[in-house]
Amino acid sequence: MSLFELTWQYLTTAASWTGSGGLLDRLAEQLLLTVTALVLGLLIGLPVALWLGHVGRGGFLAINISNIGRAVPTFALLAVLVTADWPGPAHLGPYGRAGLATLIALALFALPPLVTTTYTAIREVPDDVLEAADGMGMSGVQRFWRVELPLALPLMMSGVRLALVQVWATATIAALVAGPGVGAIIVSGFARNQYSEGIGAAMVVAVAALVLEIAAAGAQRLVEPTRERAVPTKVRAPVGDPA
Repeated sequence: MSLFELTWQYLTTAASWTGSGGLLDRLAEQLLLTVTALVLGLLIGLPVALWLGHVGRGGFLAINISNIGRAVPTFALLAVLVTADWPGPAHLGPYGRAGLATLIALALFALPPLVTTTYTAIREVPDDVLEAADGMGMSGVQRFWRVELPLALPLMMSGVRLALVQVWATATIAALVAGPGVGAIIVSGFARNQYSEGIGAAMVVAVAALVLEIAAAGAQRLVEPTRERAVPTKVRAPVGDPA
């Protein structure tokens, strides 16, 4: 049988998906790892980027510091964290061996798109909209929650969308330190010369990334209506000709 036929056979066999260590089990592990790392990235990056965008200071420094993560390979960072005294290779509940190290590496990997797009989204709110909000007597806090944040949400969601797909695809590296996820099947398959398993699992990761991308794109479209509601009445374009 050809490699394509063996891969297809692996993907269409129920035993490949079920049971401990099957594709469904590994997908759930990787999804948990991805969502947790993304939430950590959001908790760290969003407050800083939102505040800097609101006050209009320190954005250049914050963006460039976060972008250092783009230049540092995630696996290299993971290797350093695993070999260090802390967090080391210790198990962390459902996150498996080196769970904390993997979460830290993935969360830091998620920061650049989150920080960059969030800061940019806040700074790109039109000046005339902000002036109209000030003219209506809004305080700084009110202007942020009622105008800046709703208008920035669509672009912010694009950063979350990018980070989600990137972290999902990169989470397979957990297998390189004996961690959970679909990467374990990929590594094991190639190590045992079972290339159909490795390729099949890699295809599953790619399809799941596409599904996540579509779901995140749908969520991004849902926040678009908030833009219209957030624009103060004074700066909205008039409807029809004046009487």
